[in-house]
Amino acid sequence: MAKVRWIAAVILVAAAGQAMAQSWPSKQIEMIIAFPAGSGVDAIGRALASAISQQVGQNIVVLNRDGAAGTLGFGALAAAAPDGHTVAFGPTTPVANAPYLVKGVRYNVESFSYICQVFENVFSIAVGPQSKVKSVQELLTAAKQNPGKLTYGHAGLGTIPHLSMENLSEALKYKFAAVPFRGDAPLVPALLRGEVDFASVGVSTIRPQLSIRPLAIFSDKRHPAYPDVPMVKDLGVTTSVPPGHNGLFAPRGLSANVRKALEDTCSTIVKQNAVLKVMANTGQSVEYLNGADFHAQTVTDYKSKGELIKRLGLGVP
Repeated sequence: MAKVRWIAAVILVAAAGQAMAQSWPSKQIEMIIAFPAGSGVDAIGRALASAISQQVGQNIVVLNRDGAAGTLGFGALAAAAPDGHTVAFGPTTPVANAPYLVKGVRYNVESFSYICQVFENVFSIAVGPQSKVKSVQELLTAAKQNPGKLTYGHAGLGTIPHLSMENLSEALKYKFAAVPFRGDAPLVPALLRGEVDFASVGVSTIRPQLSIRPLAIFSDKRHPAYPDVPMVKDLGVTTSVPPGHNGLFAPRGLSANVRKALEDTCSTIVKQNAVLKVMANTGQSVEYLNGADFHAQTVTDYKSKGELIKRLGLGVP
């Protein structure tokens, strides 16, 4: 009899766990964005949060936990309960790049559940409204005449725009003075005020700022928002840094049911007009990958970024 009661209890616990997984979400969801509010990535993340909230019928609170090249936010995500009520949106940079650059990172590429990729953030070389530079050729001429004197802002050590600019510098043998910011959001006002000569900045960030002029695009193809702006490879840069791969993450260890619910939700909301409108306003389009492909791409990216960071001499000892 005792054995029967024990078996019945096990069945009830299993059934309760299954019901809980199937009832996701059962409470408010937190979405971590590991960079400051105000950037293009932040705007798209908030649009996704709103769409997810409407889709699943639960409130979502967006938390900007920026700092330490995004590792503070992703560290918090890795430590969260794997129940689907804490997620993160943003680039893979804190996962694929930051562990090579920031001491004390307590997670790795396998510490997360990869839900989906939403878009690829392409970066640019851009100048503010006060700049007299009209083309990227003029900028490079000025750099040649004043080696190490031209300042450029970027979103932080080891971010895609920083690596992209340092890769260009190495390839073309030009020296620039890099000025790090905590994301694109604080960089844009500095660029507008003329505190840096130019910036390596996301197209998603400069798109609404019509007074910022992109001079070149870090991409292997022309950007649809700026079809007349040359690609960096047109300048003779033969090695390229992939764009920022932005998507939705959760802690490692999600149940199969919760993972599927999150993946299904993501594949649905990226087709919604409200999300597509915000993305279009930031010069972006959906580049969707499912969770498995997003994970595989990040693993590959982690290995290639390690090689690039080592080659550029940027890694921590």
